[in-house]
Amino acid sequence: MALPARVRNSLALILLAAGCAGGPQAPDWQANAAQALQAYQRLYFAGSTDAAEAQFKTARNELASTGRADLVARAELVRCAVRAASLEFDDCPGFEKLRDGAAAPELAYADYLAGRGRHAASDDPLSRLVAAAVQLKSGGISPAGISTAIDIASVQGWRRPLLAWLGVQLKRAEAAGDNDAASRLRKRIELVSE
Repeated sequence: MALPARVRNSLALILLAAGCAGGPQAPDWQANAAQALQAYQRLYFAGSTDAAEAQFKTARNELASTGRADLVARAELVRCAVRAASLEFDDCPGFEKLRDGAAAPELAYADYLAGRGRHAASDDPLSRLVAAAVQLKSGGISPAGISTAIDIASVQGWRRPLLAWLGVQLKRAEAAGDNDAASRLRKRIELVSE
């Protein structure tokens, strides 16, 4: 099941595809919701929480205008996945309010984010970072997995997740008494935090 791609792309790409198919123009809510969700992820990962939340509110309002709980539930899962990639775990309360209107794949993905299910990550950087976060949450991540998560966030230029994952690596270095590694990590965290 490729749910992360479905969750993200169903709102960010598939909704837009209806407007590009050469038929009647797609309703404005589709493009507006997709653009706002993309902006939410970009801004959240950049560390601009207030601006990101404003974009999420726009996306949610556009989707809610359809009266379709399944679309709003999917957007809430995008929000939870983005937060999880940044190691900010919660019970996905926005999704939980809409659980009854969600389809089976969304329910399975919500369980996966909560650490109660299994899911195969795709090659998408967000999917891979979420998978690492779920592994960390369940206690099953290796030091190499942490390094991979750091590399993913770094390559993408995702400041918030990068800082979170560097913080995990720093705590592990400090716990191991590796002062040289801890010093290098503090310098990198300082650089990213500028």
